Amino acid sequence: MTATLEKSPAPAPAPASAPARSHELRKRLVLAVGLVVSVLALITSVTIGTAGMGFGDVLRSIQVSILGGTISADFASSYAVITQLRLPRVLLAFTAGAALSVSGVLMQGLLRNPLVSPFTLGVSPAAAFGAALVITLAGTNQLTAWATIAGAMVMSLMVSALVLGIATARRMAVATLLLLGIAMTQIFEALTSALQFTANENTLQAIIRWTFGSVNDASWQDVLIVGAVTVLALPLTMWFSKDLNAIAFAGDDAARSFGVNVGPLRVGLIALSVTLAAIVVSFCGIIGFVGLVGPHIARLAIGADHRHLLPFAALSGGLLLLVADAVGRTVIAPAVVPVGIVVAFIGGPVFIYLILTRRNTLK
Repeated sequence: MTATLEKSPAPAPAPASAPARSHELRKRLVLAVGLVVSVLALITSVTIGTAGMGFGDVLRSIQVSILGGTISADFASSYAVITQLRLPRVLLAFTAGAALSVSGVLMQGLLRNPLVSPFTLGVSPAAAFGAALVITLAGTNQLTAWATIAGAMVMSLMVSALVLGIATARRMAVATLLLLGIAMTQIFEALTSALQFTANENTLQAIIRWTFGSVNDASWQDVLIVGAVTVLALPLTMWFSKDLNAIAFAGDDAARSFGVNVGPLRVGLIALSVTLAAIVVSFCGIIGFVGLVGPHIARLAIGADHRHLLPFAALSGGLLLLVADAVGRTVIAPAVVPVGIVVAFIGGPVFIYLILTRRNTLK
């Protein structure tokens, strides 16, 4: 009898965790594939242009830039084109798209609305007004480029701080915050139009060219600033990914019951979101729809869990802007269509599709 009462061996772990592990492995595999595709797309994009370049030329140029070495006379021209023109261009396009897409994920999750974007709070029109004001005042001054960037960034951050400050002080609901952003958008679009109406021909052309959104004049300094901000922001957003899941999936009340400090978290991450968007707009001009479309592409591929959605959204947004830039460089070559125009052609139909298929989110 005693033998029958002996403790039986511990049961094997329940197989219920196996699907969860498999699901997690699949998402990591999707991320890995996305990373590989992004690297290949970056290299391919560098080869696109009127001057024929191959993969070998790109890899050789990168190798010489990193490890050093001699450059033959017949390769010097190709090396200069790759390292001084094309590499900064494609890297700025990719990092700008990544920043806008991550910014869009934050806005959509925190406001619980899949149809909002980083520009919802008036970032884009405020930046356009700041740039237009500097262009109007500076004219053809040599400092116009950096002054334009500074003007766009300062104005967009000021407006975002004003909107968030009013919303926090008055404890506005999310819907009211969105309406306040729409009001700011209308105000600054009117101000920009007033500047355009009074500008001379050269100034008007410069303002319009900036508002198109472009990476044509990309430099390594631009890549360093936009890339550094994006690289620093992504781990910070992922640190709060579980809190984002609680707010996005369960709502404010349920998130508070889980220990999430909803108010400060929402204000802080929205501030980070608009800062990312403001920096990109300041260096690249107005590039819409990436912050709206990029997150949706990522959700279709990897799901809505922000622990995986945030890094994959960075890849999808970067690829979207990279492809748009490549299309802009080839569709009517040798002329270059600004990337903001190409993205609008892509994003507009997608936005209409989202409105028609997600009517319940507009209630």
